[in-house]
Amino acid sequence: MVLAVLFMFNPFKPQELPKMKLIREEIETVEFLVEQKNGKKSMYIEGVFLQGNIKNRNGRMYPMETLRKEVSRYNENHVQAGRALGELGHPDGPTVNLDRVSHKIVSLKESGSNFVGKAKLLNTPMGKIASSLIEEGVKLGVSSRGIGSLKMTKEGINVVGDDFMLATAADIVADPSAPDAFVEGIMEGKDWVWDGGILREKYAEKTYKQINTLATQKQLDEKKLDLFNDFLNNL
Repeated sequence: MVLAVLFMFNPFKPQELPKMKLIREEIETVEFLVEQKNGKKSMYIEGVFLQGNIKNRNGRMYPMETLRKEVSRYNENHVQAGRALGELGHPDGPTVNLDRVSHKIVSLKESGSNFVGKAKLLNTPMGKIASSLIEEGVKLGVSSRGIGSLKMTKEGINVVGDDFMLATAADIVADPSAPDAFVEGIMEGKDWVWDGGILREKYAEKTYKQINTLATQKQLDEKKLDLFNDFLNNL
């Protein structure tokens, strides 16, 4: 009996660490603003970037204390240092790829149970694409991206652990209308699709050929989101 008790409470037995997962949350209700300073126009995204103490549509909930702690770290280490960057699209990992950066987050502040952010679109290849999409009337949203552990409650809610860390408070993501504008841009030869070097032109031409092989509108509707994401991933 003594041996059994010693085995159960063996201090040398490896403890299972919480599994960290890549977590994304999309928010579609953001505003796009144009501000002018010293005769120079800049485009900004502004709105709720993070939501706390509420079960979101992905079945997850972020305790406010967890968000408050992480946003404080993110503001100090990234926003205030001028290196709070985000990408256009859905990156596969928790790091920010500099060659795909489209904007810089300039503020992130607590407001009730939300954190409201503001980001400036940059004069980068991906920033120019985002700006052009907005000017064409495409609705875009933002998606936070980070890593953390999840714990399921008996009510079926995945609570994000206090080990949560932001990779970015906001990537720019498309709502369902963006692939329509992309296909239209490919077929009409829009500058934001074709301009910017041999690589982009190569994939635009490839996509153009793929679209032409789709015989019906139904086939195109089913495939256009994949074509859009594939194009962004190869810019």
